[in-house]
Amino acid sequence: MTDDDFYGSVDGIRQPDPTLGKKPLPSETQRPAVALSTPSEPAAKPRRQRVVLAAPRRMSSASMRARVELAEQTSWGKLLVKDLVKVQLRAGLLLFGLVVVVLGALPVLFHQWSELAAWRVIGIPVPWIALGILPFPLLFAVGMWYNRLAERHEQDFVAMIEN
Repeated sequence: MTDDDFYGSVDGIRQPDPTLGKKPLPSETQRPAVALSTPSEPAAKPRRQRVVLAAPRRMSSASMRARVELAEQTSWGKLLVKDLVKVQLRAGLLLFGLVVVVLGALPVLFHQWSELAAWRVIGIPVPWIALGILPFPLLFAVGMWYNRLAERHEQDFVAMIEN
């Protein structure tokens, strides 16, 4: 083991640095050399100061009360969260119903118009294309729509809490 190694090894366990957490003695501290400026050199630039022109926003007492109600999960806070969950669930169920109606209508459509089921595009039957490929862009679009609705509901909730 070298003298430069601060960590000793005892049976594969590293020992901590013995100087860790101790203040160095005044004789051990090294101070950087400071060059004195000569009259021919320009004066040092003053330090920058950050100036804030606007006072910090204060929270209204109603907003603070609503946040406390939510944090402490009082009956009113639980009611607010329950309403948010209901709105989110309603949006999800409506979009789910839309997907079920659209995708459920396709097999009925092909059953009613059997000549439509006999059509082929590039050798592939139209029902296979309609049921195997087209649902994915529909599901992606509905997912994006739900995401935007959910974010809007959450923003409305936060706005209601802050006002």
